[in-house]
Amino acid sequence: MSEIPLKRRDFLRGAAGVALASGIGAASTASNAGAQSRPYSPAYFTAAEWAFINAAVERLIPDDGNGPGGVDAGVPVFLDKQMQLPYGHGAYWYMQGPFHPDTPPTLGYQLRQTPRELYRAGIALIDRAAMHAHKQPFAQLDAARRDALLTQADQGHLPEDSLLAAAFFALLLRNTREGYFADPLYGGNRDMAAWKMVGFPGARADFTDFIDQQGRKYPYGPVSIDGSQG
Repeated sequence: MSEIPLKRRDFLRGAAGVALASGIGAASTASNAGAQSRPYSPAYFTAAEWAFINAAVERLIPDDGNGPGGVDAGVPVFLDKQMQLPYGHGAYWYMQGPFHPDTPPTLGYQLRQTPRELYRAGIALIDRAAMHAHKQPFAQLDAARRDALLTQADQGHLPEDSLLAAAFFALLLRNTREGYFADPLYGGNRDMAAWKMVGFPGARADFTDFIDQQGRKYPYGPVSIDGSQG
């Protein structure tokens, strides 16, 4: 990660397809309607972890006027929901040893923590670094200091457990992208704002008439899996 805060267009370029094709956990449509209008209480993250998640997501996708920031788009809600689903429990990962965390990233995930365990350990790690350097937890730091700590985690330069820090940052960054572009059913992409920003039609049953019309603006709004329209 070469620069924080990331410019929105640089951050989002190419990320939409990755997020929409990724194996995010399934969610139920029951009680989804109207849920976005109610304050969300995290079911997995503690209050301190929830403050960290919101502060980190705000720096990864800040509100720069081109579209909603990650927090306004509901990315933290997406992350908390994923921690409660099979994805968060590592059901989609190979989690049997031996574990070799010092192997190249091209060989895949090599830590023993499930995603939810990695989040908990990574948040605690960065918060300890924040307290050591600035006498405040990450969520209470100004933007520049948050950015510096996230950059250190990304580059494996935190003084404690650099491998875990880098793995956590990579997962947080990927999941933040996924939450920003995923179907609103999963908690993020509130009001389909990210889809509208990039012109993605969502889960419409048929838009083949527009496949060969490169450069022409798609004239209809996006549709969610549950049938709601943006």
